[in-house]
Amino acid sequence: MSQIPFRLDAVVAALARTPAVLDALLRTLPDEWVDGTEGPGTWSPRQVVAHLVDGERVDWTVRARAILAKETPTFAPYDIGGSVEQATDRPLTAWLDAFADARAENLAWLRSAHLTEVDLERTGIHPTFGLVTLRQLLATWVVHDHGHIVQIARTLARQSRDEVGPWTAFLSVFDG
Repeated sequence: MSQIPFRLDAVVAALARTPAVLDALLRTLPDEWVDGTEGPGTWSPRQVVAHLVDGERVDWTVRARAILAKETPTFAPYDIGGSVEQATDRPLTAWLDAFADARAENLAWLRSAHLTEVDLERTGIHPTFGLVTLRQLLATWVVHDHGHIVQIARTLARQSRDEVGPWTAFLSVFDG
């Protein structure tokens, strides 16, 4: 499998698409679909969107700005489930709108930062992984989005597992 080399313009383009993808997947679905999970200890699509909003507010660009502002800053730990518990306090449409707004704001900052190759190699200290580069942080942001898009699609598909009957044998979304 070949990998695509890192390009900041491609990172921005990928990140810009996620709010529209999630909006198209989720906005008009009934609550039982967006609140369904894959089982105990898993997140519903609504919870995933709440988590993405939280990440926009306290994770990705906070850490990127810290790297650019200070030589090798130490990142504060991120409470991965912090917003998930509050997800049902708001309608899904409010979470989708909040995500789109926060992402647009963060992408405006990212575009205005005019990052150079030198900037992309600047480092911070992650509480779990240790030394990481800004390039790695930005690449992870994109992959994090893609992982949650897959998670949401899989969760939605699994809501109909019992209804597809024998076709489950041909639907890889049910594997694992």
